[in-house]
Amino acid sequence: MNIEIESKITCPHCGHSKLVKMPTDACQFFYTCDNCNEVLKPKQGDCCVFCSYASVPCPPIQKNSGCC
Repeated sequence: MNIEIESKITCPHCGHSKLVKMPTDACQFFYTCDNCNEVLKPKQGDCCVFCSYASVPCPPIQKNSGCC
């Protein structure tokens, strides 16, 4: 199984998107938008900002190993 480590994260406040490298050994709970400086937090029920706002879920979810 190939695990993708890059994902396009999109700010829900301003719509700015950026391709970023995801951590492979931990969830990322906060992400600051480069455009509007809004601090993104995971939506309720999601383990990280990538699962909430990105094109590819975090590596632990991709591996079906559950949340970090």
